[in-house]
Amino acid sequence: MYTAHPDRYADMPYRRTGRSGLKLPALSLGLWHNFGPDRPAETQRAILRRAFDLGVTHFDLANNYGPPPGAAESALGGFLKTDFAPYRDELVISTKAGYLMWPGPYGEWGSRKNLLSSLDQSLTRMGLDYVDIFYSHRPDPETPMEETMGALHSAVQQGKALYVGVSNYSAEQTREAARILGELGTPLLIHQPRYSMLDRRPESAGLLDALDELQVGSIVFSPLEQGVLTARYLDGIPEDSRAASDSPFLNSDALTEDLVGKLRALDEIAKSRGQSLAQLALAWVLRGGRVTSALVGASSARQIEDSVGALDNLDFEAEELARIDAVING
Repeated sequence: MYTAHPDRYADMPYRRTGRSGLKLPALSLGLWHNFGPDRPAETQRAILRRAFDLGVTHFDLANNYGPPPGAAESALGGFLKTDFAPYRDELVISTKAGYLMWPGPYGEWGSRKNLLSSLDQSLTRMGLDYVDIFYSHRPDPETPMEETMGALHSAVQQGKALYVGVSNYSAEQTREAARILGELGTPLLIHQPRYSMLDRRPESAGLLDALDELQVGSIVFSPLEQGVLTARYLDGIPEDSRAASDSPFLNSDALTEDLVGKLRALDEIAKSRGQSLAQLALAWVLRGGRVTSALVGASSARQIEDSVGALDNLDFEAEELARIDAVING
């Protein structure tokens, strides 16, 4: 039987989520790609245990995580029962709905029918009575925002979610979602955008400004750009890497000579700070406190340890930030 480390809260910083009472760890664990049947169960268990032992109290999922879709929630459900049942109240567990999960007109997007049906399925897979955060995974161009936000509100009213969030919404859409939820009496807790040193759209498109204005939290996904912002590709493309596979999220064409040159320059900056490139990338998105938490994936417990090591140095000199910008924009 698993017993959590007694000092699990000693070093992890926890950040208040917007104006809510909920605090999230600076690093959260995303169960996107490494919690399907193609990965050894013992490796999955080791990742979850090590994360929690290091103070990572937030496990982030979606209905379609796996592969195949639903597998990550089912896997977590098993580990919640065998390993984490005594610690449920110490965990923040989130899931999302909006991408394709089953055939027909109700299997995706943002209708009330889809969102609430999907949440029920997610709870069944995980063996839970409620999730801590339930997200609309993407805006629906054909469903009124009032219906989508109304479904999130209903999830809270029904006791199936404690908080609600949105993901992949623009600044304007986020403002509208927050307005509707506010009128319903269920505040918008958090937004989950893609954000990294290489993808700064939340800055340029005004999303981070909107979240500051609304006092809504943020948890960013892909802060390592699918592993690009690690040491993995500094000397070519390993045969067992995502870029060498048929992944739709990263392929070898994306790793141009220019990009690899930038990665090597960023790696030198990281070394000057006593960090790995991955740690630099995580520290960068967490700098200044605008981002509540950064989502990291892991294929081993060692990767979790390396990611948490980024928290030892989150401060940047102005000159360091200028050097990073010069590399990225050069």
